[in-house]
Amino acid sequence: MYADHLLLPWVEALPRFDFFDAHTHTGANDPDGFGVTAEQLLEALSLVDARAVVFTMHEPDGYAAANDRVIAEAAASDGRLVPFCRVDPNVDAVAEAERCLAREARGIKLHPRAERFTLDHPEVDRLCALANERRLPIVVHAGRGIPALGRHAYDLTGRYPALRLILAHAGVSDLAWLWRHADERPNLLYDTSWWTAADFFALFSLVPPGRILMASDAPYGTPVTGVLYASRCALQVGLTQDQLECVAARQLERVLAGDDLIDAGPAPGPPTAPQDVLLERICSFLMTASSRMLYGQGGEEYMGLARLACDVGDDAPQGEVAASVAALIERWGHYSAGRPVKDGLAAPGVQLAIAACIVARTPDVPLPDVEAVDLAEREEGTA
Repeated sequence: MYADHLLLPWVEALPRFDFFDAHTHTGANDPDGFGVTAEQLLEALSLVDARAVVFTMHEPDGYAAANDRVIAEAAASDGRLVPFCRVDPNVDAVAEAERCLAREARGIKLHPRAERFTLDHPEVDRLCALANERRLPIVVHAGRGIPALGRHAYDLTGRYPALRLILAHAGVSDLAWLWRHADERPNLLYDTSWWTAADFFALFSLVPPGRILMASDAPYGTPVTGVLYASRCALQVGLTQDQLECVAARQLERVLAGDDLIDAGPAPGPPTAPQDVLLERICSFLMTASSRMLYGQGGEEYMGLARLACDVGDDAPQGEVAASVAALIERWGHYSAGRPVKDGLAAPGVQLAIAACIVARTPDVPLPDVEAVDLAEREEGTA
């Protein structure tokens, strides 16, 4: 499924910065079929020389043993991993959080979809009171599969100003309106563990960079893709090097230390230049292909259309970006060939398709020198 080594040239073309991944997991019992060991996570982090916050994946039989495992994994990681405890508000969550914090857990993870609760649950309020008292972060799943939780997040961060509440997955469940209240809730943060360019553009355009933490959601994403997707969109929107460094590591360090947060300036606002129509065609085909592949379906037809859409002409202003996208599509083709799709998992190479879409959407960000792809689709005699 993963093809990180094929994406490294695009990562290496980016400006240099430290990366402290705000959202990773280990575990092997999640019913969704994903799993990752601490050794595998550390190997993935090493590709971008990163550290990470880590918590367990879903554990249908309870979290105490899994939390102990994560704390032990972090203790053995030479400082590369920082443990959070995952708790279920329906099962003595405050007691389990206090037990884990005494064993040097540094924050709390909540998952409303897996544990079937909302943020107005009384035990969530007690967890937030505990986090407020100790200036702790709480990461909350705020992606797919849940009802809106923004109103409760807004209320909790107002009631507990020393709490740092981090909405995972770019807060996509409520980003449509919650961004308007960013200045009212400086302790309401977002992580970037997501994959769509449109959501990244909205997040980086509308939310101040000091409220955003770079993240991957490994093993659903990887540290390599976490850096690549978020950084390209942040740079395209107009974040400075200093702001990008804050998003990538410096703010998370302050969160974990319980220090006052960095004010990295206001949100830059949406890009003023319209998306190029030829690059938008490429992006639309790649988005369709990626969506299909994420659900274990074939993306060959739409990847083929995206490849054809890259044939914009050798001297076209879109040529360099289209050529880079074509190189990613070529790598996807070689990587995915002969690799079967496993039941319940995304199709192999989906990260390459998503990366190609992100590259098509970020034409002003530096690109690597990679192999040229002979599209050879034009009729004889055309330029």
